[in-house]
Amino acid sequence: MQGVDLHHDGAHALVRQFSFLPDARLDDVMISWASDGGGVGPHVDSYDVFLLQAHGLRRWRIARRFDPALDERAPLKVLRRFAAEEEYVLEPGDLLYLPPNWAHEGVAVGGDCMTCSIGLRAPQRGTLAAELAQRLGESYDDATLYRDAKQRATTSSAAIPTALARFAADALQRLAARPAAVERALGEVLSEPKAHVWFTKHRPPRRLGAIALDRRTRMLYDKQHVFVNGEAVRVRGTDAAVLRRLADERALDVRAVRAASPAIRKLLAEWFVAGWLESAR
Repeated sequence: MQGVDLHHDGAHALVRQFSFLPDARLDDVMISWASDGGGVGPHVDSYDVFLLQAHGLRRWRIARRFDPALDERAPLKVLRRFAAEEEYVLEPGDLLYLPPNWAHEGVAVGGDCMTCSIGLRAPQRGTLAAELAQRLGESYDDATLYRDAKQRATTSSAAIPTALARFAADALQRLAARPAAVERALGEVLSEPKAHVWFTKHRPPRRLGAIALDRRTRMLYDKQHVFVNGEAVRVRGTDAAVLRRLADERALDVRAVRAASPAIRKLLAEWFVAGWLESAR
């Protein structure tokens, strides 16, 4: 079961224990259950993962070097051959860290077992570049038209003109040659919730008291902006300090809320109505 931290307070509290890592890298909590001898088979993940044993025992066999050939008969990407280099039996409370691209196999020992996997995000360079390019293109206002007044008559009408190819390459370079825009796009992309995440709207509050981020809300910041669920807000001074505290601690007490500027209180009220915030006890 993936994304348990989005639905269960205890699982959300668990993932917050890993806040010594950047929130931009934390992904979710997945809980896997298996009966005696059960497991998915030896496989490889492309991201870091912490394996926390919650119930029962599970034997982990791991290897840094392995044969990458897959078993074509299996419905999952399971290794055809696997020779473990290390082996550990995890008891409740034990934690095992696996770097990316380490082969591993977990098997329940002696009965039912449950393991919590705290995974980290590892965006692929190409995928991240595509998402950034899309965001940058939405905010890029350059109406320069391609001109080819000196184009000669051609007998190869289907051939793409060299000048047009250079124009396209120059357009991409200009798109990315804006550091501030790239930083903003990156924050928007990294704070975007997953496609299946949705929020329940609230009634407008009469007066905001202590607040906390909804466990589904992703909130990050850089030197110029605060990013919430894919949206960017430019902030500075004491306003920036208030919102950065909310991002780091995921909550603000009533004193901090009432000491915030009118603009920030209005913004927090909008986020509350959108369901991105909730009242804190």
